[in-house]
Amino acid sequence: MRSPAILASVLALAAAPSHAQPATQPLQVKIGTASPLSGTGAHQGKDIENGARMAIDELNAKGIVLGGRKVQWVLQPEDDAADPKTGAAVAQKLVDAKVAAVVGHLNSGTTVPASKIYANAGIPQISPAATTPLYTHQGFKTAFRVVANDNLVGRTLATYSMNTLKAKKIAVIDDRTAFGQGLADEFVKGVKAGGGGASVVSRQFTNDKATDFNAILTQIRARDPDVIFYGGMDAVAGPMLKQMKALGLRAKLVSGDGVCSEKMPLLAGDALVDDKVYCVVAGGVTGPQEAGLNAFTQRYQQRYKLPVETYAPYAYDAVMVFAKAMQSANSSDPAIFLPALASVQYEGVTGSIAFDPKGDLKNAALTLYTYRQGKKTKLQVLR
Repeated sequence: MRSPAILASVLALAAAPSHAQPATQPLQVKIGTASPLSGTGAHQGKDIENGARMAIDELNAKGIVLGGRKVQWVLQPEDDAADPKTGAAVAQKLVDAKVAAVVGHLNSGTTVPASKIYANAGIPQISPAATTPLYTHQGFKTAFRVVANDNLVGRTLATYSMNTLKAKKIAVIDDRTAFGQGLADEFVKGVKAGGGGASVVSRQFTNDKATDFNAILTQIRARDPDVIFYGGMDAVAGPMLKQMKALGLRAKLVSGDGVCSEKMPLLAGDALVDDKVYCVVAGGVTGPQEAGLNAFTQRYQQRYKLPVETYAPYAYDAVMVFAKAMQSANSSDPAIFLPALASVQYEGVTGSIAFDPKGDLKNAALTLYTYRQGKKTKLQVLR
């Protein structure tokens, strides 16, 4: 006969809640997204969430099975407000929620501090937007990205400015964020390495919440540059263009993917004349791959009644890459599918995706755009 103490212990164990999901129930796999859903960058952050949600819904429709159980894919979006401290708090929240993977963050300044938290928890992270080289150069096995880094973006824009736009005198402005300053620094390196008589004649600084640029633009006007390079986001670049027009600055504005949005015509108004702005998005497809991206764009517009800003297709692909790695490993346990993620090969809507040992995209492409008649116009894909 069992003693009362043993019987009590057995009953207590039977009554205790179990954190394991019953084998007869769908396997719930949470994917987190982290991006600014408030503030001046909210349109870009929501673009990331929307792209990821499209992927989640499509995966649920496929009825994927892992370990003999049908998967229920769940998206957990979080607002990092484009703030490093908030980004770190959001990262810990996602870790505590036991997400299997994270798509994010958008801004380099939030991505880097958050990446340490994910790395400590062993949770894989794919950024659909962050371009600072530091992100993947920290030695974390959990850090990946599906866009080119600043080294490639900055130097490619420098080459284009000098060789195609024929710029000799170049002014540089950055917003002092990790993204803006890092991109501007790489652009300056590209100008210095390019030769050909081009030089940086003015280096100015602002911040990511500024609205008045008259002082720095007046100094720049005195140098009469051919090109102004801006490291930052569209929320600042739009008003800056208006003030450039008011001051009579004839220079073209060159920038990275933070400026290359569908909202730029609204932000810049009539200052966005044809071929005034040149920008790149860190990715690109040509030939048969264009059909896949066009189909995604149409699905997105039908669903959300909005244009794709910039990052939605990269967030979509990031979720799909996670799903492929999990299927290859037959597990949603990060410790098990992480090696499969590192060696993944996936044909996405943004092109071919495979990672180098650091977690950077192999053979990364860049797509160059300008604006004509108030619309973002594709010029060419660069590799």
